[in-house]
Amino acid sequence: MNQKNDSSNPIDMTLAAEILRNNDRGGYTIPTDGLYPFQWSWDSALVALGWMRIDESRAWEEAETMFRGQWANGMVPHILFHKGAESYFPGPDVWGNTKGIPSSAISQPPVWATAIRLLYEQCTDRELADAKLRLLLPKLIAYHEWWYRERDPENTGLVCSYHPWESGMDNSPAWDAPLAAVPEVSWSYQRRDLGHVDSDQRPHKPEYDRYLYLVDLYKRYGFDSQKIYANCPYKVADIGIIAILHRASKDLIDLCRIASHSDGVEALQTELDQTASAINSLWSEDKRCFMSRDLITGKTLDEVTTATVLPLFGGLTSDAQSEAILSLIGEWLDDTSFGLSSTHPSSPRFEPKRYWRGPVWPHINWIIALSALEHGHPEIAARLRRCTMACVQSSGFWEYFDADTGAGCGGDNFSWTAAITLYWLGDST
Repeated sequence: MNQKNDSSNPIDMTLAAEILRNNDRGGYTIPTDGLYPFQWSWDSALVALGWMRIDESRAWEEAETMFRGQWANGMVPHILFHKGAESYFPGPDVWGNTKGIPSSAISQPPVWATAIRLLYEQCTDRELADAKLRLLLPKLIAYHEWWYRERDPENTGLVCSYHPWESGMDNSPAWDAPLAAVPEVSWSYQRRDLGHVDSDQRPHKPEYDRYLYLVDLYKRYGFDSQKIYANCPYKVADIGIIAILHRASKDLIDLCRIASHSDGVEALQTELDQTASAINSLWSEDKRCFMSRDLITGKTLDEVTTATVLPLFGGLTSDAQSEAILSLIGEWLDDTSFGLSSTHPSSPRFEPKRYWRGPVWPHINWIIALSALEHGHPEIAARLRRCTMACVQSSGFWEYFDADTGAGCGGDNFSWTAAITLYWLGDST
């Protein structure tokens, strides 16, 4: 293991808190200035955990602000454009949604119910938490109902994604094959991300052309779920989303029981049962993990990524599958120096510092460490924590880190890295 993992330099928790405060835009937290000047859904859920360490009421406000942008059909968009900003593309004019708070037309990994359960369990102001839980529960239930209704209309038990951005793991090589079948957009545009981050850390133009074709398609069909499901050229049973939704739905049911809220619970349990029955169709004995599937071609997306081990987090694994996945993770950690690379290093498409094609992401390390703890492997959890600390100690609060060197990549002064540092790395237990 890289010697930097033995660094004893303390992490500056004061700076981590300062980053959140500097990125606060009045009720919501931007990921980082310039590169990402709006509110992203799964960023905000993770950032709320960091706020909990320094300002409980502000943590709850983060959730409330995100859910103010919830669509009438229950979807929580992946971006809310609260204010204008010229530093980001594609903005609200490209997405074309004009109802309510301007937003994107896709969602992101539905981690909110899990985050809110953690906020509730770890709060010190019980009266405040009870009030916020009562407010948020119906919105969370509507959001989960949207996933099961609109993204699994055939009731297979496996929800699907319509865009690589929706996965939260945007540029993963797992999406290369289904994305290659999407036409390239025909109009010209000016990317803004390359003005903030080196091109060798960002997606290539052909990927962006296809990303924008899909954005156009949603707008062309008037955001009609049935038309999009029937005509979208990109439909993937994304194992990461499936696993995160499954855990979040279990957490949501538990929150409903705490709050004596019964509406929607029976339907959620039915959906959980369907997913548990269907999940083994995505298991790969050879790869020792679960694989995503292209729903257009029916082909397995044969790429081992951090998404493929997330059924451990979702509580969807048998004992044998859990041990196989944990064995895979242990070996994977032996092959990287700073945590679990987002693509397995044996892949010919592994790139240690290109967006989701290999870098280490602190929040993913935390999710997998939590999963390892829950499945009786504290040594793996400890390794992941040490690796993540080494990234922050050696490089600072970057968006993600080069899996080989620990160098910071993407955006600097990044909110979710600061938040996970406050929430996880600052916890001495």
